Amino acid sequence: MELGDRSHPQIRQVVLFFVYLGGFTVLSETWRYSVAEETEVGSFIANVIENMGCSVEELAARGARVIFDDYKPYLRLDLQTGHLLLNEQLDREALCDFSEPCILHFQMLLENPLQFFQAELFVTDINDHTPTFLDKHILLKISEGTTPGTAFQMDSAQDLDVGRNGVQNYTINLNAHFHLESKDSNEGGEYPELILDQSLDREKESEFTLTLTAIDGGSPPRTGTALIQVVVLDINDNVPEFERPVYEVQIPENSPLDFLVIKVSATDLDAGINGEISYSFSHMSRDVRKTFEIHPVSGEIHLKACLDFEVIQSYSINVQATDGGNLSGKSSIIVQVIDVNDNPPEIAITSLTSPIPENSSPEMVVAVLSLRDKDSGDNGKMVCSIQDNLPFFLKPTFKNFYSLVMEHPLDRERRDLYNITITVSDMGTPRLKTEHNITVQVSDVNDNAPAFSQTSYTLLVPENNSPGLHIGTVSATDRDSGTNAQITYSLLPPQEGDQDPQLALASLLSIHADSGQLFALRALDYEALRAFEFRVGAADRGSPALSSQALVRVLVLDANDHAPFVLYPPHNASTPCTELLPRAAEPGYLLTKVVAVDGDSGRNAWLSFQLLQASEPGLFSVWAHNGEVRTARLLSERDAPRHRLLVLVQDNGEPPLSASVTLHVLLVDGFSQPYLPVAEGARDPAPPDALTVYLVIALASVSSLFLFSVLVLVAVRLCRRSGASSLAGCSLPEGHFPGHLVDVSGAGTLSHSYQYEVCLMGGSGTNELKFRKPLFPNLQTQEDGEGRENAIAQSSIGFFEES
Repeated sequence: MELGDRSHPQIRQVVLFFVYLGGFTVLSETWRYSVAEETEVGSFIANVIENMGCSVEELAARGARVIFDDYKPYLRLDLQTGHLLLNEQLDREALCDFSEPCILHFQMLLENPLQFFQAELFVTDINDHTPTFLDKHILLKISEGTTPGTAFQMDSAQDLDVGRNGVQNYTINLNAHFHLESKDSNEGGEYPELILDQSLDREKESEFTLTLTAIDGGSPPRTGTALIQVVVLDINDNVPEFERPVYEVQIPENSPLDFLVIKVSATDLDAGINGEISYSFSHMSRDVRKTFEIHPVSGEIHLKACLDFEVIQSYSINVQATDGGNLSGKSSIIVQVIDVNDNPPEIAITSLTSPIPENSSPEMVVAVLSLRDKDSGDNGKMVCSIQDNLPFFLKPTFKNFYSLVMEHPLDRERRDLYNITITVSDMGTPRLKTEHNITVQVSDVNDNAPAFSQTSYTLLVPENNSPGLHIGTVSATDRDSGTNAQITYSLLPPQEGDQDPQLALASLLSIHADSGQLFALRALDYEALRAFEFRVGAADRGSPALSSQALVRVLVLDANDHAPFVLYPPHNASTPCTELLPRAAEPGYLLTKVVAVDGDSGRNAWLSFQLLQASEPGLFSVWAHNGEVRTARLLSERDAPRHRLLVLVQDNGEPPLSASVTLHVLLVDGFSQPYLPVAEGARDPAPPDALTVYLVIALASVSSLFLFSVLVLVAVRLCRRSGASSLAGCSLPEGHFPGHLVDVSGAGTLSHSYQYEVCLMGGSGTNELKFRKPLFPNLQTQEDGEGRENAIAQSSIGFFEES
């Protein structure tokens, strides 16, 4: 299982009792395994079942995995057998260079519950490298005056193998002047020295060649050779000497190339060519050779490669000063590399759970991450954080491992996606930080019931509608998503306390289950059913399903489908109704009143009356608003004794409907009956135009002002004459009418009732008529909102009373 695999096919939750308590399990014992380098991929390393204390079946269930410190998948765990197998071929020299032993640290991780096991993998060396001399041709200049027993140090051979597989011995070909000895180096290992056995004689032999052989301890052993050319020089009796036997210097790892590390200096008391000194490195390692260079004349040592504290913390450099006579003085330089904060922290996500159900409990582990910083000291100390205002927090678990834990419950309807930025910064100067973004999705659960756009709906439907008519739509929304937000509409059965629980709702309406559209199944009749209400329900398709309901009121609009019906005079009676009219009747005499009703309502029930036909034109008139039939003029002896009137009753609908009734009038002599004369001006006039209205208003205003002035003048004069005498006036008693007053009430379709008072002023000989307010409010006017005025209130009534 690779550490870098961040998209696991099966989302796991690392949630158990120990995690909820903020704890984890770490095995204190360290497992140790070994493997030889270049072992084939898939080779068996060990079986971890016994060490981990679990069964094979629990490995996959608990999410077992292998995590190396450098996040490379050197090993893999077979979850079917518990075998720890080699995942890639290892090269000990590439992994550990010359370090011995070569140890790779890793952890065995169980996610559920969270448990760590420390382990180490020892990579053993095999003899796969041959000893190599950096200089294949060595020039050795020796003065002929050199004393026997003098040692000449040779550069050691380099072998990438370690231990017994490294260089174990040096040999030289048989000769008469030298033998070879091995010496321990201060860097570890050995280096060869040529020991002069007898004095050299340049005159006999000025130069000769030796073969130096390095042998390692492998089986079979490997060898490497170098040629030593010995040149015999004249006598040089002074050796160069350095100022200090050991130099120590510190240098930051971020020093630039060609940086001056140190300048060494040596002196030689000889003169001439024997006093000329050249500087060089002696038996230097491969790291020193590729990192530093020395100027042969000045002795300045410069950087030729970048330093890395995380790879090598110090260097030991052997420097020698050689004069012209090939005598050398030696010194050592210890270079300490100072760490700088040049490595940002590293973040690796080992497990991630996404999406998360919105009803997940707190303390749930969402992700497990590990941190690493290659620097040391404060430069390697790390602080991990996430942004504020998130329902998550980071909990440290073990050795730079953190768990991303849910802190508060989630609500997908408020937020369904969290982009979490994990920030890791070290404590160095300047601080370096690394950010890593992870996305956590929140999955929906059915926790929101559908909500109607209105708590109640009012629908208007005209009566006599066609079956299947779309009368309105109810709409609800659900904040959930997917199937949890799919809504189904239905008609609910009537509840206790509803307006009409016996209403056969299923025969009147239907609702579309998906769209919420309401349809009328049959034609509605306003006169039979003016309004009704019912409840509709909206349920989602979640599990369990949630629902809500709304009240729907249906108002049936009236249509003009009923003609007026005449109640009086009854037109279907067997004997025609005959009205008696005294010949002495004054103009405006109330003969009778036509009473009619209409089965419709509103404007469709407003009725108007008109005289359609009369046997004597001009003799009778019908008031348009209340159906009162009155005389229009005085009767004469020439008028016929019998008259026939045809009255038309018409409503105000569109189109208007009407009915007619026939009246028979009989003129009689000596017939006495109280009557109310009506002034000509009270009859229904033709609608005046705007100019006439303005003229009438102006004339009435001037006349009123003039009359008021005359009355004031007469009153002043009367007061002066009679002193305390006062004008006689009419009083309006409260309660029932006095005996000398007449109550005249009219009855008709527009039912207005008025009280009339007639008052005679003493000695004036004139009559005054006063109107009182209606006894009952105008019910028809309140219902229809039109504010009709009864024409009777505009009439002048003449009444004679004998004193």
